[in-house]
Amino acid sequence: MYTIGPRITSMGGTRKKAPASWVHEDECRDAGRRYIGGMVQRRAAKLRSSPERGRRAKGATERANKLYDSLRNLIVRGQLAPGARIVETEVAERFGVSRTPVRAAFQRLEREGYVVASPTHQARMTVAPLTREDVGELLEIVGELEGLAARSAARLGEAQRETLAKELATLNAEFRKAASAKGAQPGKLYELDEKFHRRYVEAGAGARLRSLHDAVKPQAERYIRMYIALLLDTVPTAGTEHDVIVDAIRTGNAASAQRAVQTNWRHAADRLVRAIEVMGEQGNW
Repeated sequence: MYTIGPRITSMGGTRKKAPASWVHEDECRDAGRRYIGGMVQRRAAKLRSSPERGRRAKGATERANKLYDSLRNLIVRGQLAPGARIVETEVAERFGVSRTPVRAAFQRLEREGYVVASPTHQARMTVAPLTREDVGELLEIVGELEGLAARSAARLGEAQRETLAKELATLNAEFRKAASAKGAQPGKLYELDEKFHRRYVEAGAGARLRSLHDAVKPQAERYIRMYIALLLDTVPTAGTEHDVIVDAIRTGNAASAQRAVQTNWRHAADRLVRAIEVMGEQGNW
C-alpha cells in the first residue's frame, strides 16, 4: 500500500497538493524503528559508560588528595622550606601523575595558606613565608577552636573528666621531663605538646569542629617546628599553663577551661613572635 505525502494549506485556506512524493508505509515503519532503536542504544551505551566515568572521576580525586597530603606534609615538616618554589611540571614528574591532580592540589594548598601563587605563572607556586603577623592570627584561631573543644570536654560526665584529666596530667609531666633532660630534643617536645592538645580536642570536639581544627592546626605546626629550638626555656611556663587547663577540665569549669586554652595559645604566639624576631622571618624576601 502506498500513501501520498503531506498536503499544504495556504494562508487563504485553499488546499494545494504537495509535489508528488510517494513513500512506502513499510519504509516509514523501518525508519521509525531504526531511529528509536538508535536512541535506545545510545542511551544504553551512556548508562554503561557512567560507572566508568564515575570511577575515573573518583580516581582523579583520590590522586589529587594524596598529592595534597604529600605536599602539605613536606611543607609542614620544613622539607619544602618557606619561600621555596614549586613548579607544576616538576611535581607531576616527581610523583608520576598528570598535571591535572597537581593543579587541584595546588589550588587547595593555596586556599589553605600553605602556598602563594606566582602573579605571572599560575603553574608555579611559592611556599608561604613564616611571618610575625601571620603567626599571631593563626595561633589565635587555633586557640579559639581548641578553646571550644576544652569547654565541651569540661562538660563531660565526672568519671570521663577524671580519666581525661589524668591522661592530660601524664602527658604534661612527660612534656616537662623531656624539656629538662640533657640534650632535649625539640622534635620530641613538639610531639608531646601536640599529644596534650590533641587529647582534649578529641574528647570535646564534634565532627565539624575537628574538621576545622585539622585544616588549621598543621599551619601552626609549621611555625612551632621551625622555631621550637628557641622555645626550650619557655617549657616550664607552658607546662604551668597546661596545669590550669587540666584543673579546669577536672573540676568541670567549662568557662575556665576555654579561657585557659585561649591564654595558652595567646602566650604561645607571643613566644613565637619573640623567636621570629631573633631568628628572622623565613621565606619573606
